[in-house]
Amino acid sequence: MMHLFINALAASAGGGLTYVRNVVPYLAARCDLRATILVTSSLRKELGYWENICFIERPDGAGAARRFWHEQRHVAALARRSRADVLICAGNFALWNSPVPQILLSRNSLYTSQDFRRDLRARGDYRLWLDTHLRAALARMSIEHADCTVAPSAAFAGELKDWTGFDAVAIHHGFDHNAFVRDRTPLPANVQRKLVKTNGALRLLFVSHHNYYRNFQTLIRAVSLLRKKLGPRKVRLILTCRLRSRDNPGSYCADSDALLVEHLGVSEEVVELGTIPYGLLYQLYQSCDLYVTPAYAESFAHPLVEAMASGLPVLASDLPVHREICGEAALYFNRFSPQQLADRLFELANLPELRRSMKQKGRRRSNDFSWSKHVDELLSVANTLVGKCVAALPRQGAGKQP
Repeated sequence: MMHLFINALAASAGGGLTYVRNVVPYLAARCDLRATILVTSSLRKELGYWENICFIERPDGAGAARRFWHEQRHVAALARRSRADVLICAGNFALWNSPVPQILLSRNSLYTSQDFRRDLRARGDYRLWLDTHLRAALARMSIEHADCTVAPSAAFAGELKDWTGFDAVAIHHGFDHNAFVRDRTPLPANVQRKLVKTNGALRLLFVSHHNYYRNFQTLIRAVSLLRKKLGPRKVRLILTCRLRSRDNPGSYCADSDALLVEHLGVSEEVVELGTIPYGLLYQLYQSCDLYVTPAYAESFAHPLVEAMASGLPVLASDLPVHREICGEAALYFNRFSPQQLADRLFELANLPELRRSMKQKGRRRSNDFSWSKHVDELLSVANTLVGKCVAALPRQGAGKQP
């Protein structure tokens, strides 16, 4: 029976949390598998209890640097003590001294993005530029130390290959439609009130916490242009964040985006809902007309799959990873062109047949993503590494003289 040790301490926000929350039940469903998972105390509370999974908790709140050094000093001993066959590092950074074959899950596209570095320099955010540069160096070294690096898309696997010279295996992240639509709890009353005020408008949805690489400024400028093109019909941009720095995780400054909203006079058009619990997102998708993402860096983009599964036509920035995930189920635009985005939105708003076709294609495409398939492929990689390790061991009696 395979025994995995999964270091998930870095799963503290965004895609990392989504990954661990979804993968654990599928690992637990395997009768040929045991797993020991290292998690923060807050995440542990969400993950339930499973017969074949043991959790090791560590306190929340450690910074990235402190967590990295803690992992380097202690995780190897924990993996050795658990007698695991394979170590999986789920947070972009590998161990330098893994006692067993090691799989690195690499999913942070900011480390390879030249657009992000240019953006930071343009904003004068040199502290974050330096922090990203240092983390990227550690991430690159991690790929060198790992026995196998797994990327969530072929496009990002190609970026990692170009960046490091090392191959990466592409295994798409999954999607659980039944789990996504299961919770029918009403949206909070304050959210419902805001949505009611948008009745009759073209409702554009963008699901993201605030950060630079999701490229809010292109989207805000496009809304200003679209408002003029639509004439009497109103447009509303629905955000699952607030454009105030103090209301967002991390160190990204939202002030410039808030100032742009004010400068362009689109305060009424931009509706800031704040964070929506994952279990309620399906209801939010159902309340909107189109899904849009102007992100200039991505490695997979779960909201695209969620939007397609919810029947929303998708407009996405023209990145290789977006084309890989959505295929013909989306329309694409230059990631830094508000005018092209506004034109695409106007086109889609006025072509009901195209919207219906995209809804059908999107629902079909979303069915191609499965957490069960993801776990199967990940375990196949783990079994291959274990097989190579066993094959490399000296045979009994080898080298001895007769």
